[in-house]
Amino acid sequence: MILQLQDYLFIKKLIILIFKSLSLKKQPLLILVICFILGIYFQDKAALSRTSVYPIAGSCVLISLSILFHSYFLYKIKPYLSGLLFFGLGIVLHGFNADIPVKNSVSSNQEVIFKISKKLNSTRKYKKYEAVINMESGYYNSVLYLPRNADELNFEHYYKAEAYVSQLKSPSYDFQFDYAKYLRRKGVYYQVYLSDEIFSVRRNDLTFGEKISQKRLEVLQNIDRTKISAKSKAFLKGLILADRTEIDEDTIQDFNRSGLMHFLTISGTHIVVIFGIFYFLFIQILPLSFRKSAIVLSLFFIWVFAGFIGFGNSVLRSCIMLTVYFIYTLLQRKPDLLHALSLSAFIILISDTHQIFDIGFQLSFIAVLGIFWLNQPILKYFPKQDHYFKRLLFNAVSISISAQLATLPLALLYFHQFSFISVIANFFIVPFSEIIIVFSFIMTAIIALGVNISVFNIIYDAIIQKLLGIIHWLADFEMLFFESIPMNGMEVLIAFNIIYWLRFAILRLNFNNSMRLMMAVFLFFIVRSAFNIIEYRRTEVSVSYFYENKVLLINNGGAVCFWINEHSKKDKIVQYIIKPYIASRRIHTFEIRIFPEHAQKVVYQGKIYDIN
Repeated sequence: MILQLQDYLFIKKLIILIFKSLSLKKQPLLILVICFILGIYFQDKAALSRTSVYPIAGSCVLISLSILFHSYFLYKIKPYLSGLLFFGLGIVLHGFNADIPVKNSVSSNQEVIFKISKKLNSTRKYKKYEAVINMESGYYNSVLYLPRNADELNFEHYYKAEAYVSQLKSPSYDFQFDYAKYLRRKGVYYQVYLSDEIFSVRRNDLTFGEKISQKRLEVLQNIDRTKISAKSKAFLKGLILADRTEIDEDTIQDFNRSGLMHFLTISGTHIVVIFGIFYFLFIQILPLSFRKSAIVLSLFFIWVFAGFIGFGNSVLRSCIMLTVYFIYTLLQRKPDLLHALSLSAFIILISDTHQIFDIGFQLSFIAVLGIFWLNQPILKYFPKQDHYFKRLLFNAVSISISAQLATLPLALLYFHQFSFISVIANFFIVPFSEIIIVFSFIMTAIIALGVNISVFNIIYDAIIQKLLGIIHWLADFEMLFFESIPMNGMEVLIAFNIIYWLRFAILRLNFNNSMRLMMAVFLFFIVRSAFNIIEYRRTEVSVSYFYENKVLLINNGGAVCFWINEHSKKDKIVQYIIKPYIASRRIHTFEIRIFPEHAQKVVYQGKIYDIN
């Protein structure tokens, strides 16, 4: 893929803007990490070959050596050389970390030998796993589809089964989610549909990481055997052990519609609360003079916990930031949130540059930046926090509002939906989230130890059932839920510009700050109107595919007609074809029609379209 001129100019302007708007002396690490990220994006767009990356690597070495020399001229340009160095490092690391296309195209029935490496979210029809499979051409990471009624797989066995193996392919149309590309960034190239008959043999070569994963799996199985409702079990596993694989689609939809999906994701709140549990226990056990030792031990166990649940992006980011914060505290230096955030981003991206394209990674870091940028200004508008409960309540709400505002542009870009009820939902649910996390963590610890306390089970089940009932009630306010909201990358950048100026308007609502904010909003609507006009003039006819179903779409200047077969899965077609198309093309009017029963081809404007 050749880097387009506008992409190059955009990256160039963005680098200049960063150096003008931020001081390298005040936030050196943040600026360098941003340059590093821009280098990754440049390489991803330009797709430079490894041969072309070598000269850039050599240039990085020369720049590094030049920075070491002390001269007046180099001192003046050292900030720019440092930014250029990290930009080049981003290109080099992502160039060597690029996925290697699989040459052989496989689509056949064959016998496969495999071991699982990760459990994925189940569907109504299949259990899903990420696994390493052994085929004739070598070992490949793949997604396994196991019939829902089959026994669970584990890390302690090798498996052999008859399977249908196919290579993942990108969709034909730009409005569809590129699941194949998403998996290729994770090094996954095949999908494998297993038969019911699976043979297994016990392994004797488990790695340390696989042993930890197996122990986690055993804790999850212990939770399954607990006498609480299925929804409470799934909620407990998702909240503490980062396992959302068995949460049913209706519950996920309720959390999405109510804007509380972050509650199910292990994030900074969870890590801080669990750190607090460990710290509370250690200060009760250790003498008063060992307070620093209590902090160190709590940090150690937080990292043990993070390793146990799999080092997800938000978990790793939270652990690094918490560790850096307390290192500053132990060294009696003022903690710096942006330094901690930048350091955690840099560590994660050095290990895997593809993480920058992960939606969870982006939302996680943008949320923290939003809290840094907006929380204190918003908090000033709340009543005086002269009591612990008030501080807890108002801080929870202001942090939630800050994170929601900051992540809204990206959420609209990726999910194209927003619910106004989320503000109310976060106001009521978030302040009590710490209590739920503490109770859930204690429940998990008790279950992991093999202890069964019936009273705890009954109380926990009742609380979670009530909580899920409230969330379902909030999610039912459909008039406050909007979906298929169009948003593109340019609009996201301008929306972030609005959030940038919003802070100054909140801190001091004067004429200058108000005008800057209004101009940013005005620019957003101008750009949005321009994209709307372009899409309203689009006309196209195409046949889209969803497995065995075909959809004929006819777009006539913003009004679209979708033709589907009588026996097609309408709800799935609406979810994976119609809604993404509406959001992508900014459609304001559409209808769904059914083909005549025996129709096989359609003639439209002199062209023949096969719909059979």
